[in-house]
Amino acid sequence: MKIGQVAQEAGVSVDTVRFYERRGVLPVAERRPSGYRIFSPASVERIRMAKALQELGFTLDEVIAALAAHDQGGATCEGERWRLEAVVDRLDARIAELARARQAAVESLHDCRAGRCRLTLSTTRPGQAGPERAGGARAG
Repeated sequence: MKIGQVAQEAGVSVDTVRFYERRGVLPVAERRPSGYRIFSPASVERIRMAKALQELGFTLDEVIAALAAHDQGGATCEGERWRLEAVVDRLDARIAELARARQAAVESLHDCRAGRCRLTLSTTRPGQAGPERAGGARAG
């Protein structure tokens, strides 16, 4: 199969196929005398699997490692479960981080609505006296 056909059937761009080949997601393709790459039909399924793993939250390096374990044979769901557990742990940490950021943003919004906006800088320059503040709001 030519690279364009692989890309089309896998639902990715030609550049993605080339990138996956460079990174080791795909084995290096054989070349015709003309220089055109020739991929096996299994390349399409391998790209689809890589994309599915990435959608689950695997990094590209984790995808490559999981595919390499499969290529070596003997990879079982039970033996490879740790990879998915690591992804879930990373996603849980990211969700917690996002929840903290959201809470801080909600608090800032509440303060802003109460006249204590955290988004404005004081007009005071270093060495100058600035406007008096009452409860965080500028006195007018």
